[in-house]
Amino acid sequence: MSARPPFPGGTSVSRLTVYDWPAADGAGLVGSGTPHLHTTSSEGYVVIGGEGAVQTLSQDGYAEHRLIPGKVVWFTPGVVHRLVNDGDLEVLVVMSNAGLPEAGDAVLTFPREVLTDPERYREASALPAQSPAGPDDPHVADAARRRRDLALSGYAELRARVDTEGGAGLADLYAAAGRLVAGRVPEWRAIVRAGVERSTAETVSALASLASGGAGHLAGATVVEQAARPGPARYGMCGRLQTWQL
Repeated sequence: MSARPPFPGGTSVSRLTVYDWPAADGAGLVGSGTPHLHTTSSEGYVVIGGEGAVQTLSQDGYAEHRLIPGKVVWFTPGVVHRLVNDGDLEVLVVMSNAGLPEAGDAVLTFPREVLTDPERYREASALPAQSPAGPDDPHVADAARRRRDLALSGYAELRARVDTEGGAGLADLYAAAGRLVAGRVPEWRAIVRAGVERSTAETVSALASLASGGAGHLAGATVVEQAARPGPARYGMCGRLQTWQL
């Protein structure tokens, strides 16, 4: 094994403080995140503080899953999800395929006219650069809130379709998402090879050695530690994120 193995399972971990920005539809006693889906990665929430819910749209229709400390909820690619904050909601977010969400795996539920125009989508989803070490920039917060509100308007339309059509109401969103990310796939394959595929291959190799009575791979054992990235928490889809370079 190399000196710096992937984080267990090729996953990533971040600490999320859900936005306290009120939403136009009144969801959440305090605030709401930005609805979106992931095209490739599964996501899990481990609730560590506060309370709220995650709203989901999937082939099973609309659902709301209550979140309290100790609760774990996870979902697969294609599930539209939106966190709502009823007070001080904090979660540890575990993502499969570390690196892909940061490389564009998430697609926001913007209105159809934005989703079907790649240039408009890029403009609507981008945030201004945030200083990695300086104080909070209100311009970034304003942009993140505008992005959230635009995604909520598309989400309202999407939820109405799902209420009427069931899971079939997500078909147009899925088609648009596939078109938006298609050009990123070569980059994503390299990320997966270096992360989750590498981690799996090392496990398969270790099992083969153990099955034959060997344990030579244990001689390469190593320990890694990593502090959180410095500076203010960055603005994510559903809240402020403390992240680690894993």
